[in-house]
Amino acid sequence: MPLFRRPLLPALICSLLWGSSFPAIKSVYHHWENNGLLLTLPLGLLFAGVRFTLAGGALLAVSKNLKLQLRATPWKLLATLALTQTFLQYLFLYQALAISGAGLAALLVATGSFWWMLLAPLIQKTPWPTSLQWLGLFIGGIGVTFAVYKPGTGAGEPVLGGLLMLIATANGALGLITFSRIKPTMSAMNATGFSLFTGGLALMIAGSFALREIPKMFDLPVILATCWMAFVSAFAFSMWNHLSTIFPVTLLASYRFLIPICGVIESLLFLNSESPGWGLLLGGGLVVASMVFAKRTTALKATP
Repeated sequence: MPLFRRPLLPALICSLLWGSSFPAIKSVYHHWENNGLLLTLPLGLLFAGVRFTLAGGALLAVSKNLKLQLRATPWKLLATLALTQTFLQYLFLYQALAISGAGLAALLVATGSFWWMLLAPLIQKTPWPTSLQWLGLFIGGIGVTFAVYKPGTGAGEPVLGGLLMLIATANGALGLITFSRIKPTMSAMNATGFSLFTGGLALMIAGSFALREIPKMFDLPVILATCWMAFVSAFAFSMWNHLSTIFPVTLLASYRFLIPICGVIESLLFLNSESPGWGLLLGGGLVVASMVFAKRTTALKATP
């Protein structure tokens, strides 16, 4: 008997955890700026790499049957998972947060479900969206346009930040599709640990030009934030990937509307530098409405 009979509660837990990462990352960036540390691309990559290497290492430390599962799983799939789910997704996400608001970035996480609806038919040969689902995608696209147009104070460069988030969520969707091919030979925990650890190491290597700044980067507040986000990554990714072994991925992806809701609310609650504009509120409402609509139509199709 599966631990979870319905995906709502664990999806909500994952969403609350992931949502907390947006204000946490932005708070670290503000902390560095207040301390006179220039926020560069290598600095952000090194910061992300430390987080995910810690998270992946913690999971691999408690893994079971890792060697056997690594031998049974094609290395190309493992490399693709680490590349898309960790390295590329967070390379673009961390840079998006460096130049735009946390609330906007959190909202645009919703586009991961839209990418799934478009990429899954191309890669997994699943059915294309129905006419009603295409309508939902169109409404979601309008919502994203509004959100980027008038996101509110603290938005920075919303257009470029929005574009980077779209690239990040596309890679996240590719990572989920790749994991669906890995799960027959590797557990969710082991696959997640491998992805986070190897992808984290790659991010650290990419950000190695900032190694001389480590003493300035990691004071006590940043160390605590990094440890929290490492826990978020290890726990939430493992649970989410585990859920994909229980429920249809199309049904699970439809619950991703909880992530932007939690991320936007937590960003506005914990960041004094941000307040929502009418575009973020109206666009967010349209995006969430389109995702709920897609969830209902997908759930109906997934019901036997």
